[in-house]
Amino acid sequence: MSNRDVLAIGTSAGGVEALAFLAARFPPQFPAAVLVTIHLSSQFRSAMDEVLSRAGPLPASFAKHGEVFRKSHIYLAPPDRHLLVDGDRLHLGAGPRENNARPAIDAMLRSVAVCCGSRAVGVVLTGTLGDGASGLWAINQCGGMSVVQDPKDAAFSEMPLNALNRTRPDHVVPLTQMPTLLESMVHQPAGAPMPAPESIKFEVEIARTGHSTMEEMDRFGRRSVLACPDCQGVMWEIDEGNLMRYRCHVGHTYTAELMSVALDESLRRALASAVRALEERLALARKLYEQSKESGHRHADAWAAKAREYARELDVVRESIQRMDEIAARAGRAQTEAAQ
Repeated sequence: MSNRDVLAIGTSAGGVEALAFLAARFPPQFPAAVLVTIHLSSQFRSAMDEVLSRAGPLPASFAKHGEVFRKSHIYLAPPDRHLLVDGDRLHLGAGPRENNARPAIDAMLRSVAVCCGSRAVGVVLTGTLGDGASGLWAINQCGGMSVVQDPKDAAFSEMPLNALNRTRPDHVVPLTQMPTLLESMVHQPAGAPMPAPESIKFEVEIARTGHSTMEEMDRFGRRSVLACPDCQGVMWEIDEGNLMRYRCHVGHTYTAELMSVALDESLRRALASAVRALEERLALARKLYEQSKESGHRHADAWAAKAREYARELDVVRESIQRMDEIAARAGRAQTEAAQ
């Protein structure tokens, strides 16, 4: 019987140090392939492969499209591509960003769930926002095992806290206990195979190709009243236990929490545009008032009234932006206190 021979790890902020800690403690003959997605910028060359190779005995490299993966090796998602698994090969997906990230942790974990099922162990480490929770849910649905870093132990608690609250991980441990736990888990025999839900297969295909249709989305979700922050298209609500996500038919995906952040940013951009437009209207009205007054034109009083109206509207929008900032600051402090 096969062991649990695919270990998929997702992390974001604070993840370099956490991954180096694990890499230093993996044994040379680690009986599993290690797949890693960490949110990397596509603007700069990453040396994560060199960092992890130097940290411990396992060689680390950025995944290449179509390569056969093997045990005792660390494969990293390259910048701007989703790391996916198909049979015994790695694929680099060009599908849309998920949770505003590509590579996305959820995309990798869903792919591992579909491909490897009960052979898989999914891990979510330190990071911000909510990438990883949906992927762990998929791992569990397909018979795999899930591990979350204790949020109190994480450098950035938000991502593991979301995974803990939205899924039912098999283990929640601090980073110092994770090497021993993971080595024990990958030596265990894989459980009984479980069929992957069609909805998870569908989302893996979107991450791979970027192709989907509105008819297909209607099969797996329900249309919401919200527009996609990326493309302004219709979004569908997808329920996964305690987790609710939004996906448009183009493929852009957000957790409910990140959707709220994205909508706040869209509203802030709209308010900033309104401020700019009102400032321009106010400046023009004042200029026309001065010109009318100098020329003795009878419309001077009308332009003065318009200038006062635009000034009042400008104050309202500026006050709205200030209130948004205050509410966001209070919410941030409350979230930090809840995580402590």
